Amino acid sequence: MKLRDIVGINLKYYRYKSGLSQEKFYLGLELNPKYLAKVERGKANISFDYLEDLAKKLNVHINDLILYNEKHVIDKKRIDEKQKVNN
Repeated sequence: MKLRDIVGINLKYYRYKSGLSQEKFYLGLELNPKYLAKVERGKANISFDYLEDLAKKLNVHINDLILYNEKHVIDKKRIDEKQKVNN
């Protein structure tokens, strides 16, 4: 698994746990929401500066966004399934 996949999984996990949609979470950030959606899917890279900003907004340490966590991988699959059912 690539680092950008891990970052995407963790970013989506913590954003979802915060109860925020992509639109609400990314509001006010300098980055394009479509680009950030790609980051969450592991399809785009993000700089450490922006990653640090996202970690602060989520109230987590940047390590929480870059370290592999099997629980987050499993939970992301559940989150994705819930979103498919709701759409």
